Amino acid sequence: MHILHVYRTYFPDSQGGLEEVIRQICLNTKPLGVESRVFSLSSNPSRSIVRRHEARIYRPKLSFEVASCGISLSALPYFKRLVKWADVVHYHYPWPFADLLHFAARVRKPTVLTYHSDIVRQKLLRRLYTPLMKRFLGSVDRLICTSPNYFATSDVLTRFEDKVSVVPIGLSESSYPAVSETMLATMRQRYGEDFFLFVGVLRYYKGLHILLDAIKAAPFRVVIVGSGPTESELKAQAADLQLDNVVFAGQLSDEEKVALFELSRAVVFPSYLRAEAFGVTLLEGSMYGRALISTEVGSGTSHVNIDGETGLVVPPGSATELRQAMDQLHYRPEMAELMGRRARKRYEQLFTGKLMGQRYLDVYRALTTNKADEATVLAASGGD
Repeated sequence: MHILHVYRTYFPDSQGGLEEVIRQICLNTKPLGVESRVFSLSSNPSRSIVRRHEARIYRPKLSFEVASCGISLSALPYFKRLVKWADVVHYHYPWPFADLLHFAARVRKPTVLTYHSDIVRQKLLRRLYTPLMKRFLGSVDRLICTSPNYFATSDVLTRFEDKVSVVPIGLSESSYPAVSETMLATMRQRYGEDFFLFVGVLRYYKGLHILLDAIKAAPFRVVIVGSGPTESELKAQAADLQLDNVVFAGQLSDEEKVALFELSRAVVFPSYLRAEAFGVTLLEGSMYGRALISTEVGSGTSHVNIDGETGLVVPPGSATELRQAMDQLHYRPEMAELMGRRARKRYEQLFTGKLMGQRYLDVYRALTTNKADEATVLAASGGD
């Protein structure tokens, strides 16, 4: 079976939670007989096709962006060729340019769309986009939401509830590198241990400015891994607050990141807007048996992190309550250890890559079977 994934960015150009989700879907459906390709844009496509273990990546050149929506003037011919190859076209929302490609290419193949997040920030553009969005979401065959929490609180998804399925994100532990003792020792010397860890793209909705306010004069350290649009602002804020207990580690290798998970006391994830629909970092923390701290924004973060069981959930935007949660796990290491064990157990029960891969294969098979049945009926009726 041939599956075409469609999203605006992908490895190696960018590294983020959504890119990791696509990678995990490709990796975990591959042993089940699925061949995947990924269509994304690249600002510097020295190679228009990149071969990776999980999939081939097809990368027309990014022409320009409007409100973070990548647009390529050369994308349509690429896209049409890939649609011909595909048995199922799998869109990853939101990317409004993909809506336009879908209609311009007159896609008639079975389609599935994973709904990763509502559009939160661009309110004016969202109003202009809404007619196209409704037409696009209405045209795809199946909508996938990544958590029951997000489905229940999304005004957009509830309009299409008759064709929504919930498939939680899953991670394959074997797709992450094993950490050598040498690497562990190196990272321990560089960052220490028992720190609070954040991993992700540094974006406005991640709430890292709230985290910096929360840790002023704290007796523990925070390590922030990643880069992104708000990086310079956050570093300036840390300097203004005279924080000596936060480290901006920047982009790290996968082995380095895994080492930091293993050395950390807990994962802190202060995202305070619904743009954070799931939180892959929380899932990674669960996989490595770490306690979690997150906020309640009515999204999948509270499907991964159960308050009082796998970690602590605090109100969004509150530096005071975030600090109180971090203090609890700092001063009570036995509590953090117990919550980490429970987080690992929940990961094993609900969020493995194998589970996710099988669920998506079931969706793909149902879509292709339905299309085949429709074609048979149409042929038998003489095309009427």
